[in-house]
Amino acid sequence: MYKAASFGLLRSTPLRSSPSSLFKPLASSRISASLLGSRSLGFVRPLGVLSGSLRYSCGSNRRSSLGSVRAWIGEKPAVVDRFERKFATMAAENPFKGILTSLPKSGGGEFGKYFSLPALNDPRIDKLPYSIRILLESAIRNCDNFQVTKNDVEKIIDWENTAPKLVEIPFKPARVLLQDFTGVPAVVDLACMRDAMNKLGSDSNKINPLVPVDLVIDHSVQVDVAKSENAVQANMELEFKRNKERFAFLKWGSTAFRNMLVVPPGSGIVHQVNLEYLGRVVFNTEGLLYPDSVVGTDSHTTMIDGLGVAGWGVGGIEAEAVMLGQPMSMVLPGVVGFKLNGKLKNGVTATDLVLTVTQMLRKHGVVGKFVEFYGEGMGELSLADRATIANMSPEYGATMGFFPVDHVTLQYLKLTGRSDETVSMIESYLRANKMFVDYNEPQAERVYSSYLELNLASVEPCISGPKRPHDRVPLKEMKADWHACLDNKVGFKGFAVPKEVQDKVVKFDFDGQQAEIKHGSVVIAAITSCTNTSNPSVMLGAGLVAKKATMLGLQVKPWIKTSLAPGSGVVTKYLLQSGLQDYLNKQGFNIVGYGCTTCIGNSGDLHESVGAAISENDIVAAAVLSGNRNFEGRVHPLTRANYLASPPLVVAYALAGTVDIDFETEPIGVGKDGKNVYLRDIWPLSEEIAETVQSSVLPDMFKSTYEAITKGNPMWNNLTVPATSLYKWDSESTYIHEPPYFKDMTMSPPGPHSVKDAYCLLNFGDSITTDHISPAGSIHKDSPAARYLMERGVDRKDFNSYGSRRGNDEVMARGTFANIRLVNKLLHGEVGPKTVHIPTGEKLYVFDAAMKYKTEGHNTIVLAGAEYGSGSSRDWAAKGPMLLGVKAVIAKSFERIHRSNLVGMGIIPLCFKQGEDADSLGLTGHERYSIDLPTNISDIRPGQDVTVTTDNGKSFTCTVRFDTEVELAYFNHGGILPFVIRNLASSQN
Repeated sequence: MYKAASFGLLRSTPLRSSPSSLFKPLASSRISASLLGSRSLGFVRPLGVLSGSLRYSCGSNRRSSLGSVRAWIGEKPAVVDRFERKFATMAAENPFKGILTSLPKSGGGEFGKYFSLPALNDPRIDKLPYSIRILLESAIRNCDNFQVTKNDVEKIIDWENTAPKLVEIPFKPARVLLQDFTGVPAVVDLACMRDAMNKLGSDSNKINPLVPVDLVIDHSVQVDVAKSENAVQANMELEFKRNKERFAFLKWGSTAFRNMLVVPPGSGIVHQVNLEYLGRVVFNTEGLLYPDSVVGTDSHTTMIDGLGVAGWGVGGIEAEAVMLGQPMSMVLPGVVGFKLNGKLKNGVTATDLVLTVTQMLRKHGVVGKFVEFYGEGMGELSLADRATIANMSPEYGATMGFFPVDHVTLQYLKLTGRSDETVSMIESYLRANKMFVDYNEPQAERVYSSYLELNLASVEPCISGPKRPHDRVPLKEMKADWHACLDNKVGFKGFAVPKEVQDKVVKFDFDGQQAEIKHGSVVIAAITSCTNTSNPSVMLGAGLVAKKATMLGLQVKPWIKTSLAPGSGVVTKYLLQSGLQDYLNKQGFNIVGYGCTTCIGNSGDLHESVGAAISENDIVAAAVLSGNRNFEGRVHPLTRANYLASPPLVVAYALAGTVDIDFETEPIGVGKDGKNVYLRDIWPLSEEIAETVQSSVLPDMFKSTYEAITKGNPMWNNLTVPATSLYKWDSESTYIHEPPYFKDMTMSPPGPHSVKDAYCLLNFGDSITTDHISPAGSIHKDSPAARYLMERGVDRKDFNSYGSRRGNDEVMARGTFANIRLVNKLLHGEVGPKTVHIPTGEKLYVFDAAMKYKTEGHNTIVLAGAEYGSGSSRDWAAKGPMLLGVKAVIAKSFERIHRSNLVGMGIIPLCFKQGEDADSLGLTGHERYSIDLPTNISDIRPGQDVTVTTDNGKSFTCTVRFDTEVELAYFNHGGILPFVIRNLASSQN
């Protein structure tokens, strides 16, 4: 194992062997010391090449017998035939070895070799979107005519014709990105898989990542202490106190598993660290050059698309399969071409732009597609602006929001400390392989599936809310929109507050001084989230607003909880360099920590008097945050209205103290001279921001910051972990628990399961998010999870959050569907985490009802509307229902990642036919459901129709959302992880 200074930033050393020929089929398991593109940051990761025996042990081993293939596929002739044909056509060498080309250096010598797309001499490639060219290069480089075939390569080259047919392709990403909320369960699964391998009599050390895995601990810090110079240290001490066991487990994982890097707590937000430090753009592995690509267990992995790196979010279980050598099976996506022209008007921010783009793309419909940006307006967008737009891909529904590499990208790479040699290699490679955009040259016409266009000058200041990211509200219309929300019936744009109480003012005592709140009062104002904290223009803009307000004598009310959580230490450096942090401090925006605080619900408690005033008077209180998610119940249980805004507007709304304001006509406050102060009086000009960015954001800040994180911090460095390859499970632990996924597992796949006479556990409407299914926030004192913890001696103050306890399946099963804002039609309007046990009519917590069904031997299903599973890429939103006994989810539509997660856990996703849903079919949820699915895997095909019948005589047709042949194989095995285990256990070294 390799240790960085003081055991800070860890990556274990992989098994070494003699170099393999470049002409062999290239798996993404080939790893070298040049992963970071020869960064001059004083930190080197010694990485070698995995042995030939290991390289294929986690795919389907070339030397495996057909008998062993039958063992892990199952004795299903049609399926085995398909695999036999693949074995028969396997090639010993990469069939594209002839296009392996040298990339010369300008001063002599070569950077390395690469698979040259121009050498194919195929005119179709010139018309391909840049994002599709990355998929093409990966397929060519990994082509072995088994996991990746020449036919797969042809499908991608012929993208213009094949994409509309929704053809399936394999994709092998170059690396995997994790954060700790999703990383802990991933490492738990890997540890549990090692135990399963042992029980099956196989080598547990086959369970090892074969691609680089970067895990950034950023989701655990909470805003317990705010408005204090000591907030960072105080919150970190509480973070370690609560999470010591989790952190030690992750530190064990970094030593027990090869190729796993762990970035310690307090370093920054995963996506900003990825952008500023981890992103390679181009790999140079043992002299082989290829584009960086990444999948991450966080939906906002897409932020790296702004750097020209193809990346998107996947479920934790899918990421684990990628780590273990499985190619991702994906539908070749359509690509929406989004042309930008013009220039943003003075005073308009990147946040205003991304909220506008999000609304446009949601309306256009981009689910399952790539979005690729191009046009003259690209030159007007900084890299940080592009990353802001790419970050919110999940909010507009796309798999990626991709910005091809151009001169702006290269300038950013130099700014963030990448060496001149590395940047030269990146530019040379991408130009040679037709993946670089030079807007100084004539642009070849590219073909897109559909087209959108936006004149940047048309973008106006806006925010989004109060409950969904794509519900954009122009700032000038905000007051009218707020009053409409108060009037409207309860929904995404309504609170149904009676007219006679809309102006009610509640007075209360706050630490000895008179305070008051009313509907729309801001009680949380947070500069937070990867979306904006990586963007110097909006961060320094917030500082300028704070400075101007302070100098005019304005002050944020003391009962508003204000906080600033930068995405990396670089932000702190440039805020200090500019002198603006002092003014932010004076307005209560002291730095509280480096991580995903308020945006993921780690907003901490409100002052007791504020909380009481809200809850006792049924006040619709507001939070304003610079985040990307504002679903009800996510930010804080007591803020029913949550608005996404740029960091400067967060400060402005904090100063105003309410969202019930027209900034054009109403003053924010009264200055020290007794005159009214308006937003326009404190809003900085674009030129002023640009000058501050130019003088305050310096390359040395990035170098010094990322040199420092390699050393960890004292609390992290003092954690001691055992040097064992198998984890010693502690049955008393309430954080890390051995899950039951592989209990009683054998080498024989269980085969497909149909559903017979299942009860409906829950009946939902539209837009049920993963926050509703598996909340990440606080554990309610009366919940089943709270009962479980208290029974084991855990005090309420030490409950921590659901997100922090994702390593314990017992807690997470009890936390499934535990969101306090859950709307279940079986409860006829009552909101909360309960349901009706149909046979008895009892109203129970969802967990208790599910256990009652399981005890009685009944299957359950879930009914849902459109966009089921939207939001974060949360694997527990699939694991939890599986543990509750849910066998199928029938919905109008699914969010992409969540559907994949359901398949990965063996749950059947079904879609109603177009124009139909539970209501139109007259389904109440009180019926019993049978799903007529074939029991022979060879009789099931991706996307086929099945009949669903109920016990009261209803019958309707649904589409089975197994989208690829590989997903059928997963279903046959009971899920993706059993599939991988059987595959590995049957392979021969």
